[in-house]
Amino acid sequence: MFHIVVMLVATMILSLILTPLVRKLAFKIGATDKPDARRVNKKEMPTIGGLAIYLAFFISMFFMLPIPFEQVFPIFIGGTLIIVTGIVDDIKELSPKMKLLGIIAAALVIYFYAGIRMDMVTLPIIGSFNLGIFSFPVTIIWILAITNAVNLIDGLDGLATGVSIIALTTMGIIGYFFLTVASINVPIMIFALVAALIGFLPYNFYPAKIFLGDTGALFLGFMISVMSLQGLKNVTFLSVIIPVVILGVPITDTIYAMLRRYLNNRPISSADKMHLHHRLMSLGLTHRQTVLAIYSLAVIFSFIALLYKISTLWGLILLTISLLVGLELFVELIGLVGENHQPLLSRFKKFAKRNNNNSDSEE
Repeated sequence: MFHIVVMLVATMILSLILTPLVRKLAFKIGATDKPDARRVNKKEMPTIGGLAIYLAFFISMFFMLPIPFEQVFPIFIGGTLIIVTGIVDDIKELSPKMKLLGIIAAALVIYFYAGIRMDMVTLPIIGSFNLGIFSFPVTIIWILAITNAVNLIDGLDGLATGVSIIALTTMGIIGYFFLTVASINVPIMIFALVAALIGFLPYNFYPAKIFLGDTGALFLGFMISVMSLQGLKNVTFLSVIIPVVILGVPITDTIYAMLRRYLNNRPISSADKMHLHHRLMSLGLTHRQTVLAIYSLAVIFSFIALLYKISTLWGLILLTISLLVGLELFVELIGLVGENHQPLLSRFKKFAKRNNNNSDSEE
């Protein structure tokens, strides 16, 4: 264990060393983000920061940590496909369809070569059943959904990096202490990725010296989806809901972005400035305050995920209802779907108004 801790620290230091080198490379190959109407940066910024995380992580996996080569190599192939897709996109800006093809190619490697997939589901009352032919589409959709969710929140300095650190740390803790995965190797891999992210964060936090870019955001989303899948081979209601709660911030932002665009008759893939970080900044929060606020929200989701592991069945039900109601109220308060879309708040206001009228009539 001491050896592993030392190697994790070494992974963090390696990431610290590699990031400035990747920053110089980004300028040389033209992987930069220029300011425009949708960007918050005021000057040209280097992207492909995810390349430093990728290099630090896999150097650690292959040469520093005691993880079997055959376990790491398929994930390395999938991760490399994602990195190549991200780098090309950061330089030339790929179409959404081409990016999707890159993610699907990596997901196919994970399903067929790595053998990481959802096979069986166990639900309360219904019991266990084998997914059979549905194992393939469910696994691919999971990888696509999580990868794109993390990519969507990469809108502010250090945002996706910090949220990923919080989510992965929680996954690692649950995997290590609650034995949701078959091997200790999975939590070690998770903490190695956290170490690489911690080494990158000083350069990425506001004011950033380098962005993750699609290179990093896609890689992080892909790795989070794959690592969560390693604990979902035989899926129970609890094992599938926990990673969803842990990733509550990017998943919430993605779901409500899709709903917002649907209600406004816009293509789901279209871009806008109504994401979670945009809404918080529109309420008067500074760049740094917005990032820290979303970090806090991610910590709350992670804490709730930990509570799921120690709750009774009724506790799980009450926790889930409270989470959904609280989340909907928060979303309506900040206007994530739209300032005029407040169904739950409207009902509360009508209820409060009716009670006030009843109280006045009794007097």
